Amino acid sequence: MNKPILLFFMLFALGIHSQEVSLLQFDDESSTAIAQNSAGTTSPIDFIKDLDGLSDRKLSQFVRKKGVAAKLIQKADEYFDKMWYAEAARIYDIVLEKSDEKHTAELLGKAGDSHYYNGNLEKSYTWYHELYQTYPDQFSDDRFFKYTHTLKGTGKYQRAAQLTKLFRQRRDEPLEELENVATPTWKSTALVEIKNLAINSKYSDFAPMYHKGSEVVFASARDSSFLTTRRYRWTNQPFLDLYVAKTKDDGSASLFGTKKFSRKINTKYHEASVAFSPDQKTIYFTRNNYGKRLKRGKNGINHLKIYQSQLINGDWADAVEVPFNSENYSTGHPSVSPDGTKMYFVSDMPGGYGQTDIYVVDILENGNFSEPRNLGEGINSSGKEMFPYITDNMLYFSSNRAMGLGGLDVYKAKYDNNVFGAVHNLGEPINSRRDDFSYIVDASGEKGYFASNRKGGKGDDDIYSFTSIENRNAISGTIKDAKTGEVIEGAQVMLYNNKKLLLAEVDSGTDGNYRFEGLESTSDYVLKITKKGYFEKDSDIRTKHNITIEANQSLEPIKEIIDNEKRMVNLEPEAIYFDFDRFDIKPKAAKELDKLVAVLKEYEDMVIKIESHTDAIGSSAYNKYLSDRRAKSTRDYIISQGVDPSRIASAIGYGEERLLNDCADGQRCPPDQHRQNRRSEFHIVSQ
Repeated sequence: MNKPILLFFMLFALGIHSQEVSLLQFDDESSTAIAQNSAGTTSPIDFIKDLDGLSDRKLSQFVRKKGVAAKLIQKADEYFDKMWYAEAARIYDIVLEKSDEKHTAELLGKAGDSHYYNGNLEKSYTWYHELYQTYPDQFSDDRFFKYTHTLKGTGKYQRAAQLTKLFRQRRDEPLEELENVATPTWKSTALVEIKNLAINSKYSDFAPMYHKGSEVVFASARDSSFLTTRRYRWTNQPFLDLYVAKTKDDGSASLFGTKKFSRKINTKYHEASVAFSPDQKTIYFTRNNYGKRLKRGKNGINHLKIYQSQLINGDWADAVEVPFNSENYSTGHPSVSPDGTKMYFVSDMPGGYGQTDIYVVDILENGNFSEPRNLGEGINSSGKEMFPYITDNMLYFSSNRAMGLGGLDVYKAKYDNNVFGAVHNLGEPINSRRDDFSYIVDASGEKGYFASNRKGGKGDDDIYSFTSIENRNAISGTIKDAKTGEVIEGAQVMLYNNKKLLLAEVDSGTDGNYRFEGLESTSDYVLKITKKGYFEKDSDIRTKHNITIEANQSLEPIKEIIDNEKRMVNLEPEAIYFDFDRFDIKPKAAKELDKLVAVLKEYEDMVIKIESHTDAIGSSAYNKYLSDRRAKSTRDYIISQGVDPSRIASAIGYGEERLLNDCADGQRCPPDQHRQNRRSEFHIVSQ
């Protein structure tokens, strides 16, 4: 990257929309009011409005004038360098879409970056895709990573998986992590209803946190000032402040009565991501490194820090830094354990596993803190981990690790005796194609809040409530003998999803019953049932919305297709027919031949011979040849299914020598009668 931007909190750009940036390099001009300056020059916003005020035809004519496109690119580059990405993105679009200017790698890359940092993944994908297609050798690792995010954000998961694998191979990184991670498709046993809250604004609203049992504190870029509002130029939104809203007592998780949290806590720069001590008398929150002015580290970057404040006589005292902050890296997103003895937080301090990692410190009795400890590679990945939330037995956090549903996904890991279990993606509907983060859940584990920039929201980032409801989606039934109607005990019943992945298996009970619970609504499944002495059976079943689907099954006894008098195995004649002048095994025939395979596996000493016959159309010599090919094709298929070749005594074609009707040479017959003569027969030699 051209600038020393740390890839860390998406927190303070537009909540989460800054995608790559958390620790922003604030420009001194970024806090100026959006208005004309004292010199009377046009502000970036007014400049963009002037361009957008032109009709499409006039805009095209304007940008095609000699030298105009080059000057527009220069202006966009100036905005890009100042991190005014909203304005830069609009100008890059105008140049790329309206002018004849060459689509260079630099121009496409900056256009893609500008939209990416503002959360417009569709437009970002457009320019990244053109860049990758046109200049693959100039595609940096950084843009490669962002490109895969835009692919996931626009629903192109397979392509994202392919490029992620290619990206790791290019960097000689191990692929094992990818082999163990798949796009989440299996929902938890609880259904979840989510709602966009009425308190959301047209700006960024995120990072909810419980407060005093009946309130929720959150971060917002909403404009609540009566005077000219200071704006953060990255997104042309007001700076983030902390707000508080009350929870309704009707159990709906709705919020109302939004107001600013505290004048002592909110400043003219960013505040967000709070945590409270169990007694609610200490607040921890994230803020820019700010005293009387913004402070910068060695690399010129204004980092983020965790601050704390005490509630004294009903008011918050002046906030002070926690001792493990640094001028040269960022800390933020605090979360305090329910017993108040630990604080989890995020940092890009040196020595981590990825771009940002989750750490923990002990909160000591004297108010001091232990040294930070990294949670390790089991929790942290090579990407970004952020927004931790700890409960008595679970750690929730967001991550952009490989092959999630979108940019940031919410994950969880069980917690017991200071040991974290395997990490699991929460899946839909909590996670989406976009960024999903700052997840919190109440003590019951049944309801809570999270933030997302998914489509259909009111602003850039919105806060959603979620409520778990009982999942009644199930498939159940009784397995019976198709001949006798008696229930079958001990049949193995396997459940597969529509991608043929085994999800669960049970044995039918003494009453022949089986049941699978916790399934997805309106989803396709496959039941596979096996039992010794019976033919295997597959059934396609689709669930409905939160009800049980009854799927009774009947199994055909294998012995029923054995004719001991005629010494034959009787398969369905309609299924083993061959097309005219063909000898290949059709899918329907293969399914029927699988019954013969089942017979041979059930009766391990049985030996058979195969006879194939044709109709009388064509020469008898050719029909003899064709039927022989059909017999041997049938034999080869049976052997391919695991039957020993020695158990097939012969496979012979008889041509038109043994017709089943009078459709011999010279006889006019309808097609269906000729088809009856195209058949295979299976004779038992020994048993």
